[in-house]
Amino acid sequence: MVAYLNLILRLAIWFLLTANFSVANIIIGVSIALLLPGLPKVSGTLKDWLRVLWEIIVAIPQAYVEAFEIIFRPHNYEEVTLEQVKPRRTPGLIFLDIFLITFTPKTIVLKYHEAGWYEVHWVRRRKKV
Repeated sequence: MVAYLNLILRLAIWFLLTANFSVANIIIGVSIALLLPGLPKVSGTLKDWLRVLWEIIVAIPQAYVEAFEIIFRPHNYEEVTLEQVKPRRTPGLIFLDIFLITFTPKTIVLKYHEAGWYEVHWVRRRKKV
């Protein structure tokens, strides 16, 4: 089941990049998605995928709330933190984690460290004490 979710993620990225749903582009997208290297030895569970997809759904209203907060109440402080990647993450789940962090207006992932850390830039209302 996780292999299907990984294939769907690859196709979604392809269609977002090309913005073309012609038959030829669909065939090319499916071919590329199938030709890309397979899953690593550590595979994500369906539970992990569903949790990340649920977090993305919850992040949509959160993004709107944060956007209005930034508009109406200035956020003058910036901070860069290191956040640890959850254990046993596949590249697809790491991509979705980075997407989830970057989706909200107050945070963006600056760098993914291979040692298992995200470098995250935060915009805050006031300094943390």
